[in-house]
Formats: sequence, C-alpha cells, structure tokens
Amino acid sequence: MGILVIGLLIFLGVHSIRIFADPWRSALIARLGERPWKGLYSIASIVGFVLIVWGYGIARREPVVVWAPPAGIQHLTILLVAIAFVLITAAYVPGNRIKRALGHPMAAGVALWAFGHLIANGTANAELLFAAFLVWSVASFLAGRRRDAVAGTTYPAGTVGRDVRVVVGGLVVWAVFGLFLHGWLIGVRPMG
Repeated sequence: MGILVIGLLIFLGVHSIRIFADPWRSALIARLGERPWKGLYSIASIVGFVLIVWGYGIARREPVVVWAPPAGIQHLTILLVAIAFVLITAAYVPGNRIKRALGHPMAAGVALWAFGHLIANGTANAELLFAAFLVWSVASFLAGRRRDAVAGTTYPAGTVGRDVRVVVGGLVVWAVFGLFLHGWLIGVRPMG
C-alpha cells in the first residue's frame, strides 16, 4: 500500500495547497506566472493520480479485510453517488442554484462519493483511499466557504433551465458510468 499512500500524499497534497498555504500559493503564482504554476500543478496531479491507481490496483490483489459492509449498503452508495454526480456537474454549469447554495459543489460531491464508497467497502486499501478523499473534500469545502465569506463572494442566482441541465446531465453521466464504465475501468459493476 506504500505506492497508494505516496500517490494520495502527492495528489491530495497538491490539491490542499490552497486550503493550507494559500498565501504561499499566491506568492508562487506571482513569481512563476499562472501558466507555469498550472503546468507544475497538473504534472504533480497526474503523477499522484497514476500512483493512486497503480497502488490501489496492487493492494486489490491481496486485500486486507477490515470489516464487512452490511447487506444492502450498496443501494445507499448508488444513491449517494448519483447525488455526487449531480453536485459535480453543478460545478461546471454556470448559473445554477445548486452552485449558488453550496458555493463549492465539486467538493461536496467528492465528499458524498467518498462517503458512499467508504461505507460500501471493507478492505484496508479502500478505507484508506476513500477516507483520505472524504477528509480532503470536507476540508476543501469548509475552506472554500470560509474564503467566500471573507471575500464576500456570492454566486449568480441561477435559472430553472440550468438546474435541469445540471440534474439531467449529472444523472446521465452517473448512469453511463455506473452501468458501463465502472465495471470496465474498476472491475466492479455496482448496478448489475
């Protein structure tokens, strides 16, 4: 699980800079420029992600069972992940009321995704992966809300049409991923 841990440290570490070291981040962007910063950020994120996938795959070969999830919990997970996909979609569709209400629907969606997977898996590698993402996403959500409050940031009111696009788009992507891509990419078919 060492590779998984290193991947999580790199990926979530890079994504935590704004949470824990925003002044340093701002100074570095001012010194390097925005494009070089984004380049370094992207490279580190990709390296971390590849290590997470690789490390998780290695750990799945010899799983260490920590606990047995209760029967039927996968149904709750499927519901939570459906909501998570809608929230994540809301982060990318401008002018929707979900973004206005939450401010940071991406972080909220990742938290629901991680929590759903945390309760549906009982292996050490799964618990580590999803607990790490849950802790990070909650910290990211709270930090983003705090930044918004300090800066007086508000988000546009949104329209019903945009809300419908968010919900329909999120549910379509969720269904395609759950029915087809999850089994192909992850090796587990959560929806049969």
